Amino acid sequence: MQLAFTLFKYFPFGGLQRDFLRIALACQARGHGIRVYTLSWQGEVPAGFEVLTVPVRALTNPRRYEKFAAWVHADLAKRPVDRVVGFNKMPGLDFYYCADPCYEDKARTLRGPLYRLSGRYRHFAAYERAVFAPDSRTEILMISALQQPLFVKHYATPPRRFHLLPPGIAADRRAPPDAAAIRAGFRREFGLDDGENAGDLLLVQIGSGFKTKGLDRSLKALAALPPELKARTQLIAIGQDEPRPFLRQIRRLGLARRVSILKGRDDIPRFLLGADLLIHPAYNENTGTVLLEAVVAGLPVLTTAACGYAHYIEEAGAGRVIPLPFAQRALDTALAAMLADATARGRWSANGLAFAARADLYSLPERAADIILR
Repeated sequence: MQLAFTLFKYFPFGGLQRDFLRIALACQARGHGIRVYTLSWQGEVPAGFEVLTVPVRALTNPRRYEKFAAWVHADLAKRPVDRVVGFNKMPGLDFYYCADPCYEDKARTLRGPLYRLSGRYRHFAAYERAVFAPDSRTEILMISALQQPLFVKHYATPPRRFHLLPPGIAADRRAPPDAAAIRAGFRREFGLDDGENAGDLLLVQIGSGFKTKGLDRSLKALAALPPELKARTQLIAIGQDEPRPFLRQIRRLGLARRVSILKGRDDIPRFLLGADLLIHPAYNENTGTVLLEAVVAGLPVLTTAACGYAHYIEEAGAGRVIPLPFAQRALDTALAAMLADATARGRWSANGLAFAARADLYSLPERAADIILR
C-alpha cells in the first residue's frame, strides 16, 4: 500500500517526531510506500521516503495549518493513497496518533470564557472535533489512557475507535553491558567526581518544551537544596526550546555555576547513564517517554503525577512521583531526600532495570503498524 503521513514539523529530537519516524519505518519494513507531508524537515531523510515540504506561509500558526491541510488534501486528490496517518489534529485523517492532550478540556479548565471567543480557539477546537466527533471516521492511536475519558466527555467519541498502544522505548535507551564504563567515561568528560560519600551529583532534565516540562520548577528545587548538597549538584537541561527566560531565572537564583542548558542532541543515552537522577516536574504531559527511557537505563526518576507515564515509575519502584495538585515545597523536599540517599538511588536503579527486563515497554511502532495496515 501507499501510506501518507502528516505532521507539522519534523526534527530529530522531539518525542512525537521520533514516534512518527519509527512507526513509518515499521510500515516501510513491511513493504509499503511512505509519503510525508510537513511544513519543515530537519535532519536526514530515510531512504525510500518521499518527503514533501508544503510551501505555504501565513502570519499565524492556525492560518498556516489551515493552508497546510488544504494543500495536502488537494495533493491527495491528485495522487491518492491507501491510508492517511496524522500526527497533528486535522480533518481528513484515517488514523490520528494522539500525542497531545485534549485541547477542549484545557481550553475549558485552564482558560477563561473569553479565550473561547478567539480565532485560535475556533481553529484548534474545529481540528480536534474533526478527529474526535462521533461521526468522524478517524481511528485514534492512544498512548495515554488518562486522556481517553476527556475526549469521550467532550465529543462522545465511540470507544471502538480508540486503540491503546504500549510504550515505544527505543532499544538504544536500555542500559548496555558496558554501562558502568560508559558512565565512568561520561563523568570524566564532564568533570564529575564519583566520590563514594561526597561526590558530585548530576541532575538531567530532557525534553523539548522547557515551560511545559517544568524547568522553572526544577531550578527552584535546585536553589532550595541545603547548601552542602547544592554545592555538589549540577543540572543539565537538554531540549529544543528558547532558553532565555530560564537563563534569566538561573541568574536570579544564583545558579549560573550549577546549571547548563544544551540544545537537542543524539547522544541522550550517555546522559541517562552518566547522571544520578532524572528530574521531570511537568505541568502536563500526555505520556513522558523520557521517564521510561530513564527507567530502562537504570536512572532514578523524580516526576509529577501530571505525566501519563508516571504510573510506571510507581509500578517499577524506580523513583518518586509528586502528587497533584502540585506543590513546589513537595518537589523541593523530595529532590533533597533523593540526592542525599545514595542507597535508595541504587535500589531505584536496580528496580528500574528489572522492570525493563519484564515489561512490554518497546512495541509501540509494531503495534501501531499492525493497526494502520490491517
